[in-house]
Amino acid sequence: MSESKNKPFIIPVFLPNVGCPHQCAFCNQTAITGEKQKTISTEKLNLYINEFLNYKKPQRGKVQISFYGGNFLGLKKDYAGLLLHEATKFVIRGNVDSIRFSTRPDTIDKDRLDFIKDFPVSTIELGAQSMDDRVLTMAKRGHTSLDTEKAVCLLKERNYEIGIQMMVGLPGDDDTGALASGRRIAELYPDFVRIYPTLVLDKSPLANWYRKGEYTPLPLQECVTLVKRLYLLFEEKNITVIRMGLQASESLDRESTILAGPYHPAFGALVYSEIFLDKAVSILESKKDLHDMISIRVNQRNISRIRGLNNTNIKTLKQKFHIRSIEIIPDMTLAEDMLVVGHLPSVERNPQGRSRQAKRV
Repeated sequence: MSESKNKPFIIPVFLPNVGCPHQCAFCNQTAITGEKQKTISTEKLNLYINEFLNYKKPQRGKVQISFYGGNFLGLKKDYAGLLLHEATKFVIRGNVDSIRFSTRPDTIDKDRLDFIKDFPVSTIELGAQSMDDRVLTMAKRGHTSLDTEKAVCLLKERNYEIGIQMMVGLPGDDDTGALASGRRIAELYPDFVRIYPTLVLDKSPLANWYRKGEYTPLPLQECVTLVKRLYLLFEEKNITVIRMGLQASESLDRESTILAGPYHPAFGALVYSEIFLDKAVSILESKKDLHDMISIRVNQRNISRIRGLNNTNIKTLKQKFHIRSIEIIPDMTLAEDMLVVGHLPSVERNPQGRSRQAKRV
C-alpha cells in the first residue's frame, strides 16, 4: 500500500487564512486549526520550533518546518521572507533539513519562485481541491484547473517535491467528477496527495447553504468508499497518499464546529479497513472449499485494519460467508498490502516456528 516511508518529522506552523485573497465556500480555518487569523512573530516562531525539536527522537527521519493553513505565496513578500529567513537559520545550524509550505496553485509563478529560490524550500503543496472548473467556481476557489497544471509544470522545472490536496463532496461534485479529478491529478504525477472530505463548518459560506437546504454533504460511508477508490487510483500510479481526512483536533471535535458532513477522527483508518475487507471478501469468494473456521494472516501493522473499527470487518465476514470462527494471525514475513486466508487448525505455528494456541473471534 502506498504509505509514506521514512516520514519526515514535521514542525507545523499554522498561518490560518493568512495570505488568502478571499474565503472559499467550505473554509473556516479557525475551526480547523483552533487558531484565529493572525501573523506570528519571529520570537514566537523560534520558541515554537525549538519546542518541537525537543520532541524529535533520534530514529526519526528528516526534519521539515512546515507552513500550513494559509496561502504562503500570497503573503506579503516582506513577511514571507521574514518567515523563510528565520526558518533557514535552523537549517544552517543543522537542526532542520528543509522547509515546506502549502499555497494556492495561482500563486505559483516565475517571480515568486525566483523569490524563494535561495531559501532551503524542498516541498510545496498545492491546494487544488478539484480539477473540475465548474466545481471550483461553485466552491469560490478563484482559480482554475489550468492554474494547477501550470503550477505543477513550473515546480517540476525547479525540482521541488510536489504535493496536491484534493477534496471530495464539494458543491456540484459527485463520485464521477471526483474520480475524474483524481485521474487528472494522477496524470500530473505529484510526489504525494492528500484527500479531504468536505465538511460543513460553522461560520463558513457552506454552512449557510446547508441551512437553506442548498447543499447536502456526503454520508460518511459513501465518502469512505469514494476516498478508497481514489486511494487505489493513486496507488496504481505509485503516488503516495499521505493523509485521508482532516487531522483530529479538540476544536473539530466540538459539536458546534462541524454542522454536518463525513467527519470521523479516524477517517483514514476507516478507508484502510474497507480496503482490507475488500481483499478478504475477494479471496473468500474464490475459495471453493471454504470451512467455517478460518485464519487470516496479515502483517502485524495491519491487524487493526483487517479487524475494522470495533471488529466490524470480522462481523461482516462471518455473516457474509457463514463463518463460525476467524483468527487474525500477525505475520511479519508478509508485505503490508497482503493477507493470506487458510483453514484454521486447533493449533497454529507462528512465523518463528513456535506453536501457539489459536485465538479465535
